[in-house]
Amino acid sequence: MEINAKKIAVWGLTGITASLCAGAVLLTQTWYSKPLKLEWFYMRAFASAALKSPEMMSRLHVLPAWLDFQNSRLDDESPEHKREIYQDMRDNLVMLDRYDRNELGREAQLSYDTLHYYLSNQIEGERFQLNEFPINQLYGMQSALPDFMAEVHRVSTRAEAEDYISRLQKFPLKFEQVLERLRAQEKAGILPPQFLVEKVLQQMQNFAGRPARENMLYASFKAKLDAIPLADMNEKVRAELLQGVADAIQGSVYPAYAEVMRHFAALQGRVHSNDGAWSLPNGDEYYAWCVRYHTTTNLTPQRVHELGLAEVERITRSMDKLLRQLGLEQGSVGERMAQLLRDPKNHFPDTAEGRKQLLAQYQAIMKEAESKLDTAFSDHPKAAIEVRAAPAESAGSAPSAYYLPGALDGTRPAVFFANLRSVNEIPRFGMRSTVYHEVVPGHHLQVSIAQDLKGVPFFRRVISFTAYQEGWAVYAERLASEMGLEPDPLDQLGRLRDEMMRAVRLVVDTGIHYKRWSREEAIDYMVENTGMGEHEVEAEVERYIVEPGQALAYQVGMLSILGMREKARSELGDRFDLKQFHNEVLSHGALPMTVLDQVVDDWIAKQKRH
Repeated sequence: MEINAKKIAVWGLTGITASLCAGAVLLTQTWYSKPLKLEWFYMRAFASAALKSPEMMSRLHVLPAWLDFQNSRLDDESPEHKREIYQDMRDNLVMLDRYDRNELGREAQLSYDTLHYYLSNQIEGERFQLNEFPINQLYGMQSALPDFMAEVHRVSTRAEAEDYISRLQKFPLKFEQVLERLRAQEKAGILPPQFLVEKVLQQMQNFAGRPARENMLYASFKAKLDAIPLADMNEKVRAELLQGVADAIQGSVYPAYAEVMRHFAALQGRVHSNDGAWSLPNGDEYYAWCVRYHTTTNLTPQRVHELGLAEVERITRSMDKLLRQLGLEQGSVGERMAQLLRDPKNHFPDTAEGRKQLLAQYQAIMKEAESKLDTAFSDHPKAAIEVRAAPAESAGSAPSAYYLPGALDGTRPAVFFANLRSVNEIPRFGMRSTVYHEVVPGHHLQVSIAQDLKGVPFFRRVISFTAYQEGWAVYAERLASEMGLEPDPLDQLGRLRDEMMRAVRLVVDTGIHYKRWSREEAIDYMVENTGMGEHEVEAEVERYIVEPGQALAYQVGMLSILGMREKARSELGDRFDLKQFHNEVLSHGALPMTVLDQVVDDWIAKQKRH
């Protein structure tokens, strides 16, 4: 998913719309004092945050078309700006504490608790900022920024096209701000892992080593221009704009990448390890915070490791049973899964036609799942979604599949990206669980419902908690099987293979960062227990090293939601209604697991009274 919860201030970067449309006068009167109403405080906090993130404003697309001052700007990545954001968070937390929670209604208390948890967690992590690598092989700025320009920046008018060029011209400043942070890391004795340096250099060389008119930034811009009717933009203007983009790529974008490449090239002879968080300053404290941050629980690294070992054992038994039904009885589960993965009939041809067939199959599975939603849900996603191949430039280290939410105003559809770097990494029997995770009843269903929430502060529609969102998506895989959407034992095996990967993550992530496993030990353990290919496992393990704790959220979140469901079923008996349970879990937006647990407990108590 999509969904990287560590984006600072993601919780409110769109509230400016409300402030502009409904409460500008009130906001002005209460900008520096305690607003009379808590809703006004939310409005003020989000308006302030929105002004500081033009990229998020473009991503969510909630401002009127005429209010386009942010369209030519990029986010400020300077250390000074980061300090300002954290100070805003501290000020907002102090102000939030001045309101009496006990005077609020149930839904208002949820807003209070959610924001309080978010701000407290972010502030706690401020002292670990230098332990994170803003340029990395997975979602670093060198790939995330071009993806933003290609997938998010809208070009439907000449003004928007000129804004696109303006943003390209600002690449050097943004990259210099990130380089300032990298230099601060070096000064603190923090160097990136060896694999990160090598892979980032390769990515940037691939990106900047081609003529400007062959770059994705040019190609995506041209595609957007081509979609504008000739009546709205003549050929002369189009040619001028295309030349402007080519000039900006050659004169601004490529020099910015060259500076970063020089920095990383100078590191090549100095980085020799691929160690986990334990090797960083205050590494054990940092990792403990990462675990709390991503799981939104109070689990310790040791407890997560033990949970992972137990989950691996449980899932191994289930997979062994299915493999025996398929006539595969010899060898470990991982070895037998590897045998299945080597069978050509379990893959589409690794050709252009095979890739086309694969995308079509994803589309067909998605349509089938949508047709069965009524059996477990009373609400369906309203936002449109498309299935696309992931950009080739980032395919080498990107996840095998991921989801990008659509714009709130419906002008940009949600996208399910399939990584086609190697068709052999996508077995037919694993495609169903992937769709159920990324689309419905997973991410797309959950995010679409959240975006459509009514009667709640704006941040509740867009806030992100990894354990909730990824936990729901893994739960959705299991739920789809219960809904009869995995009729073939091979498909069930594909789901268990994916669940095994999430369970193995609990062991491997804590192994790397808490128990000081080497990269190679982690790869060996994952290959042995999943049967995944070594290249795929290598990308997974390197992802865990770069973002400690994030991979824990999937299985921890799923087990939390499943535990809540079984508790409700046990306590309510015949009164338990699956649709109502799902409605309660989804109808409040993303929540920390601790808050969601209380929501479900309150719902159970309410059902008992009726």
